[in-house]
Amino acid sequence: MKIAVMGAGAVGCYYGGMLARAGHEVVLIARPMHVDAIRRDGLFMDTQSFQEHVPLQASTEVRAMQGARVVLCCVKSTDTESAATEMAPFLGPDAVVLSLQNGVDNAERLQAQLEREVLPAVVYVATEMAGPGHVKHHGRGELVIGPSAASEELVALFALAGVTVQTSDNVAGALWAKLILNCAYNALSAITQLPYGRVVQGEGVEGVMRDVVQECLAVAKGAGVTVPGDVWDAVERIAQTMPAQFSSTAQDLGRGKRSEIDHLNGYVLRKGAALGIATPVNRVLHTLVRLLESKSMAGGL
Repeated sequence: MKIAVMGAGAVGCYYGGMLARAGHEVVLIARPMHVDAIRRDGLFMDTQSFQEHVPLQASTEVRAMQGARVVLCCVKSTDTESAATEMAPFLGPDAVVLSLQNGVDNAERLQAQLEREVLPAVVYVATEMAGPGHVKHHGRGELVIGPSAASEELVALFALAGVTVQTSDNVAGALWAKLILNCAYNALSAITQLPYGRVVQGEGVEGVMRDVVQECLAVAKGAGVTVPGDVWDAVERIAQTMPAQFSSTAQDLGRGKRSEIDHLNGYVLRKGAALGIATPVNRVLHTLVRLLESKSMAGGL
């Protein structure tokens, strides 16, 4: 099967690489420096269970996805609409499109732009690009998707590639559960430039994180979303299972790139304001990251 990955950063390279190892024809749509390295040496996957160069296709041209049966959209939330515009001419009528992105509304935004079904996927994986064409896997890797005509096929597809996929009738709640984890960790890791395991050891951090969680749950409830499971337990387990992981927001700031904070704590802030629910801790974290982001992008960090 031909599979395309739109926006092959750390998340896209990990899942694209795993599918390629399973024998699928995978093409990564990525930045030039990654494309050059992958064309030359293959994708170097440095995971917890193996290290190897995985041969696959890579291109800077979106047209390379033409003919793909499955398309994984892994672009930053800030690039969702522009990615949809670029992909639209090259998506076949039977192509299955999945959104493997942070935030809760990317699949809806893609679907509105593409005028076709887009399946949201909740991503639980700790990865980073350690260099051109080099993806480093720190832990986990499971996905949660909603029910659809393609769900059974996707579960089998990923299972054969060593990736666990669960289906959920409450994918909106699952997306919010992941959003809450991001809101609890991403900004704090970015502001301090510390990994999760170090962040949670800071004085007063647990109280801040609990406040973030409570604000997020209040906004989710106001929006009519039921968040499954013990959210605080899930927050604590992130530091235990991914202690060395820096948040994607921290990685973006460290590289002088625009982060997704507007679609994480910023989303909760905006949604809370629309519902008349105060979110002061999310507001402070969002504001601080935006200040640091401005400094970083100006070359001052």
